[in-house]
Amino acid sequence: MYSEIQRERADIGGLMARPEYREWNPELIKPKKLLNPVKASRSHQELHRELLMNHRRGLGVDSKPELQRVLEHRRRNQLIKKKKEELEAKRLQCPFEQELLRRQQRLNQLEKPPEKEEDRAPEFIKVRENLRRIATLTSEERAL
Repeated sequence: MYSEIQRERADIGGLMARPEYREWNPELIKPKKLLNPVKASRSHQELHRELLMNHRRGLGVDSKPELQRVLEHRRRNQLIKKKKEELEAKRLQCPFEQELLRRQQRLNQLEKPPEKEEDRAPEFIKVRENLRRIATLTSEERAL
């Protein structure tokens, strides 16, 4: 049986070219399989070991669902694009346009009436002052 299998393999082997180094010859040095530099690196081995341990424990590499990761990625890209556009818009403004904007801002500040201290006061103080005014007006009306 075994000899029949060997014969069949020999027939198949006749179709394919056999490398010379396979035939045992004491004068030839047998080639060694080349090492993959990525797999041979220590960092790759440590990473592979860590991934295997996490897989055995049942810990996923990424705990977020794919949809959430995609949406966050899109949001991040949109923010980056928006910031780039704002920076380009500021950079593309010529000095003349910048000076016009500054003058317009100064004019707007001058047009605004200065806030009175009363306007900045809390609401209950304003109500109290209004009540005093009303009380004084009614007492003057009584006197008349």
